[in-house]
Amino acid sequence: MENTAGNKNEDWDLVISPKAKLLDINLKEVWRYRDLLRMFVKRDYKAQYKQTVLGPLWYLIQPIFTSLIFILIFGKIAKIPTDGIPPMLFYLSGICIWNYFDACLTSTSSTFVQNANIFGKVYFPRLVLPLSTVFSNMIKFSIQFLLLISVTAWVAFQTGSFYIGINWLLIPLLVLMMAGLGLGLGIIVSSLTTKYRDFHLLLSFGVQLLLYTTPVAYPLSFLKDKPYAAWIAWNPLAPIVETFRYAFFNVGSFDLNGLLYSAGCIIVILFIGIVLFNKVEKNFMDTV
Repeated sequence: MENTAGNKNEDWDLVISPKAKLLDINLKEVWRYRDLLRMFVKRDYKAQYKQTVLGPLWYLIQPIFTSLIFILIFGKIAKIPTDGIPPMLFYLSGICIWNYFDACLTSTSSTFVQNANIFGKVYFPRLVLPLSTVFSNMIKFSIQFLLLISVTAWVAFQTGSFYIGINWLLIPLLVLMMAGLGLGLGIIVSSLTTKYRDFHLLLSFGVQLLLYTTPVAYPLSFLKDKPYAAWIAWNPLAPIVETFRYAFFNVGSFDLNGLLYSAGCIIVILFIGIVLFNKVEKNFMDTV
């Protein structure tokens, strides 16, 4: 009986083996695990505010109060212009798109460390987890974007001016670019923090600095003819935020070369991130 059983050919539906190539990305496998991806999205959304009093209302409170603080500091004290856009709408729009990038970056940056217990027990494409954070944060962005539309409609009711045009078609592309940049940088940091935990501390400091080098609290026109304007131009986030306001309000500047530069940076960052992610995925359980 033992010999007979040993001679039988066994057919396997799935063979798990280490990736031989750094760019061995099986997107079909990720698609097969879409139900798991959906489950992680629900888990992240529910767990974030599960034991809070206000729950998802924090999605609205945070951008509103941040906008009010920006109005006080940058509008009233620093007297920085807003390109003719009402200050509340100007700051709220910048915070809305920035928050999505910030959430994608910080959430994916701890993929390996926070989910080591899951990775050690069951197999699934590891890329599912960082992708789930990008999609779960899309819910937060959608709520804040609806807040932006609501405040814009209220201001339009007061002033009689509200823009809806073809430029709005740029918004999904800009959100996708923000998601790609946040995902790429996040998985780079996540790959490095498996061995060097200092990178996670550096991230929180770096994100704060990046906020002030991105035109969230000021328009790019304010930097015209200033000596440090060239340094801001190197930030791939700058054209995306500026174009987001242009798409939504039809005010500001649209720089195609700047968007192409941002797209090129996103492709390079995603490439580096995927290479590091695939490399660390093979043996990260030995270092976490």
